[in-house]
Amino acid sequence: MDDGQPAPEPGEPTPADDGSAIPEPLARIRWDNRFVDALPVDPSTEVRPRQVTGALSSRVRPVRPSAPVLVAHAREVADELGLAAELWTDHRDLMARVLTGDVVLPGMDPSAANYGGHQFGNWAGQLGDGRAIALGELVTPGGGRQTLQLKGAGPTPYSRGADGFAVLRSSVREFLCSEAMHHLGIPTTRALSLAVTGDKVVRDMFYDGNPRPEPGAIVCRVSPSFIRFGSFQLPASRQDDELLAALADFTIEEYFAEIAGEHPAGTPERYAAFFTEVARTTLAMVLGWMRVGFVHGVMNTDNLSIHGVTIDYGPYGWLEGFDPGWTPNTTDATHRRYRYGQQPQVAHWNLLQLANALVPLVGATEPLQEAIEGYGSDLQWDERRIWREKVGLGLVDDAAAADELVTELFQLLVSTETDMTIFFRCLSDVVRLADGPGDDPAGSGDGGDDASLVAPLTDAYYDEVGAGEVAATTADWLRRHRALAATDGRPAGERAAAMDRVNPRYVLRNYLAQLAIDAAEGDDFTEVERLLEVLRRPYDDQPGNERYAAKRPEWARERPGCSQLSCSS
Repeated sequence: MDDGQPAPEPGEPTPADDGSAIPEPLARIRWDNRFVDALPVDPSTEVRPRQVTGALSSRVRPVRPSAPVLVAHAREVADELGLAAELWTDHRDLMARVLTGDVVLPGMDPSAANYGGHQFGNWAGQLGDGRAIALGELVTPGGGRQTLQLKGAGPTPYSRGADGFAVLRSSVREFLCSEAMHHLGIPTTRALSLAVTGDKVVRDMFYDGNPRPEPGAIVCRVSPSFIRFGSFQLPASRQDDELLAALADFTIEEYFAEIAGEHPAGTPERYAAFFTEVARTTLAMVLGWMRVGFVHGVMNTDNLSIHGVTIDYGPYGWLEGFDPGWTPNTTDATHRRYRYGQQPQVAHWNLLQLANALVPLVGATEPLQEAIEGYGSDLQWDERRIWREKVGLGLVDDAAAADELVTELFQLLVSTETDMTIFFRCLSDVVRLADGPGDDPAGSGDGGDDASLVAPLTDAYYDEVGAGEVAATTADWLRRHRALAATDGRPAGERAAAMDRVNPRYVLRNYLAQLAIDAAEGDDFTEVERLLEVLRRPYDDQPGNERYAAKRPEWARERPGCSQLSCSS
């Protein structure tokens, strides 16, 4: 790949935009900024809130922070980008400056994207990157490209009167959750680094008239691109079919090579196939959320990526007490549009809006409608399959009986406050006990009295279940579950191991993130590093780290940042 940049000679210093020398391991990184090179860019460089038409991005320089310090980075992401280990040790101060926008390297072309979207079901018009600035597209050692984007690097034309900065608490949450989701096996943007800026940012966390200065911070996010559903919606809403087609063709050529190879540019079949693939990957992503109890909190159309990866970690949360109606977003507390149990349906609605935007290119609604219907049918099948796997019934022949047991389990989980993550890991223990003395290898025994059967689950309950009605109903469910599970012919231990591969031991509980934030606001980032390390192996038992798998403590039940979050969180 020739991006027009001469390769530096080994050891040759390369000047940054401030005249400082760039070490060879950083100078040899190549940039290939196709999004801004191939698509229309705003001709103005004014950084003021304004409507931008006829362009998909605006060039903008990050605001230089007063005292940037790199406090954490994800080594796996750095390795994938070809950022040598010595950069994080011998040149850490320079990396802090680069990853906060203080230094712009040769080949970078910073910009903010222009897009629109529906927010809470209402068309909001132009939105755009109000506090995110892409540094450019880095060419990886494998020849691919990844966009590096700074969240919280200052105002852009899309800041709509805001300052464009980010605070430490929201940045810690995004950095940790991006990596946690990746290691859970759920498609996501990645987080390369977390840095503090040395500046204060004033925020009113709950928009209730109580602003306060907070430490500023910047996360460097990484994704093939940050193109969203709303990227297509905005030109479509303006009847700018030429810009819409340019974006669609660019996206397909760059990121959907198989579709580009099968369908010539400009053909309706190409755009319909693109939409079908976006629907498929979006469903897979959302079902991943459902599997681990993740609630995004703000599934606006501008917060859904065309790559089917989780993007924009704001007021997210994890089900602790299992409740399909729960949302972590205080802004959504009344209507609960983005509640846990509604997420697949919201994704369906959002896909409808993307389909509407693509109609001018497809020329008919039927191919798009077919893809939407395919999403609905796949959702019904795949969601049931995921829950059967979570309870160890994925291989039984009687799928209808398994689905009935899952439905009954949902009723049990909400009958008393039950921690979702802990319950499903404990259920593996119940299954595993069927291999103990006195039971056959397939686990067809009844497991003893009610108390003995339910005992391995007690850590999951916030209330005392004891020998009451919930315990009796749960024991009856466990007996029927064991009998049905035994029909798949597997040893119980093998079945339990399979369950452990889809039911994590560790997730980024909000109270754990808040404890890391509390420490970080006191300049102690060791808890951020500890959490990052634990979350790298979410499905493994980790002796010595049991406290990270514990259920929410009572003090966190109503604490801001633990159970109450806003779009500024």
